Amino acid sequence: MTGGPILPGTLVNGQPATLGVMGGGQLGRMFVHAAQRMGYFTAVLDPDPSSPAGLVSHHHIQTAYLDEQGLAQLMQRSAAITTEFENVPATALLTLGAHRRVAPAAQAVAIAQDRAQEKAHFTRCGVPVAPHAVIETAQQLAAVPEALLPGILKTARLGYDGKGQIRVKTRAELVAAWDELQRVPCVLEQMLPLAAECSVIVARGADGQMVNFPVQRNLHRAGILAVTEVYAGNIAPALATQAIEATKSVAAGLNYVGVLCVEFFVLQDGSMVVNEMAPRPHNSGHYSLDACDHSQFDLQVHTLAGLPLVQPRLHSPSIMLNLLGDVWAAHGGTPPWDRVLALPGTHLHLYGKLDAKPGRKMGHLNITGATVDEVRSTALAAAKILGIEPF
Repeated sequence: MTGGPILPGTLVNGQPATLGVMGGGQLGRMFVHAAQRMGYFTAVLDPDPSSPAGLVSHHHIQTAYLDEQGLAQLMQRSAAITTEFENVPATALLTLGAHRRVAPAAQAVAIAQDRAQEKAHFTRCGVPVAPHAVIETAQQLAAVPEALLPGILKTARLGYDGKGQIRVKTRAELVAAWDELQRVPCVLEQMLPLAAECSVIVARGADGQMVNFPVQRNLHRAGILAVTEVYAGNIAPALATQAIEATKSVAAGLNYVGVLCVEFFVLQDGSMVVNEMAPRPHNSGHYSLDACDHSQFDLQVHTLAGLPLVQPRLHSPSIMLNLLGDVWAAHGGTPPWDRVLALPGTHLHLYGKLDAKPGRKMGHLNITGATVDEVRSTALAAAKILGIEPF
């Protein structure tokens, strides 16, 4: 990244300072909201005419991510460009990066797109990973050590929210699973005895300055994040420190610019291993919209525009409930938001998606309050109203 800060409200190349984003999902939508609140214009490239971010942006470029005219239009509109999901083609980011400030850089996104490269990077950074094997050939499949079974076979690329993953107990199941995944490159991870899951989000500037959010304790159901709890003592202090330092090491090792999330497994023996990283804001950081003085999307704007980074402060204990399409199905349509919003400290965020499908992320509910007990009580009451399993 070159040049000084892009200040909101200024003119860049004769037009209002505009920040671009590749991808029009809910993460892009919340980035657009943060940028617009600070006075930036925004441009979104996404082929979906009803994409959540495209619906609220100043400019919506409706082309494929590798469309040359679309990329040229995004560059013409934008002073700097970011991405809202890691599966944007890295080649598109390379093209954009040759002409505009792009954060995160294509090289960092490319590593996050490939589980094998990702694990190699974690190892280089001295961050413990689960025992695993890369499977790209029949020979590598045959050479998998018995000690890795039972395990989880994951596609090396294009996997998220539990997609592209199959649990296997035996070698025969492993062979069948690789066939089911079309024999694409995969990583087999040993199944470990989990005690908890957590994540850390950092923001790193082009000057190397880095700040972090508190450790987020996460509960997944069917491979999709269900609940995030953030407050002092949500995990053991020593593990929290370890997770934060590991995440900073991963970001520094990439010479990363932007917002980065790293997810961890806490094992039953009290140790911790890294799971994966996301080169963008993360579902587990949505609580920051209401529980912190700066949200993860605010810091995404800061890192992209070259603005100073200030350590965010958690001003309230918080619990986030993910709102999947299943909630709409359970109520035969619109859930009873009036009953939910009658509860103290509830903050509803819906993403503007028109079709509620099972497993689809439609929004989230943040709960804040004066004490952890108060927040938990309200969150459980909200979950009961919505038909979400208690936690």
